[in-house]
Amino acid sequence: MRVTITLACTECGDRNYMTTKNKKNNPGRLELRKYCPSHKKVTLHRETRS
Repeated sequence: MRVTITLACTECGDRNYMTTKNKKNNPGRLELRKYCPSHKKVTLHRETRS
């Protein structure tokens, strides 16, 4: 039930993080505030399609 997803920065589009999520508990797109190395600050990262 757990799948690997990629998180991309909403400001620059860089795919910075890979994580897993449970599709049964989180059917929608995951959004997390993570550190973006290219902007050198914390930005919103969204789940992308593989």
